Amino acid sequence: MTRFFEYGDDEVAYLKSRDPKLAQAIDAVGHVNREMMDEGDLFAAVVHHIIGQQISSAAQATVWARLKEALGEVTPANVSAATVEELQACGTSFRKAEYIKNFGEQVDSGAFDLDAVASMSDAEAVKALSSLQGIGEWTAEMLLLFCLGRPDILSFGDLAIHRGMRMVYHHRKVTRQMFEKYRRRYSPYGSVASLYLWAISHMDVPGYDRDYAPKK
Repeated sequence: MTRFFEYGDDEVAYLKSRDPKLAQAIDAVGHVNREMMDEGDLFAAVVHHIIGQQISSAAQATVWARLKEALGEVTPANVSAATVEELQACGTSFRKAEYIKNFGEQVDSGAFDLDAVASMSDAEAVKALSSLQGIGEWTAEMLLLFCLGRPDILSFGDLAIHRGMRMVYHHRKVTRQMFEKYRRRYSPYGSVASLYLWAISHMDVPGYDRDYAPKK
């Protein structure tokens, strides 16, 4: 069954009360149904993200289907038991296969406590996940949002978030200082704000068709 990021009237009302310009964007967009990933299975989600780096969504889906067919189930034990060559044969690069194998071995052996991530703060969880090979800060933040459903994720490293902010607030550039101002304003519902900024960044919402960044 497909899961969507859950939010409702309370989160929307809070964001609209805090930011009139975002309120206009929220009204223009309407409710956002953003699909979650891997049914809350953080191990599978990490592997899925490693596979998907720098390839198309269609290619990611193909490799993922092959991996599930090869392993039966994408679990730490099954990944740990597979060879790098067997993982690579599913259609991914040798380096990604190494990352996946290493991750499976760490979780299977207990060297990395994946279950503990759920009880960590956002900052602690991002630090822990980004210590894994093949997982950077942005990927860790997306895992918190779209696998664990954390409510206050706003990623400075996300280019589409920057574009959405430029379009909503008519900024030529969003500096770190400006970004942190908006993060504080949106908190504790940064994830919902992210959904709307992503929607605006697509440039297909009526009234939001211009990115104010200087033309190159």
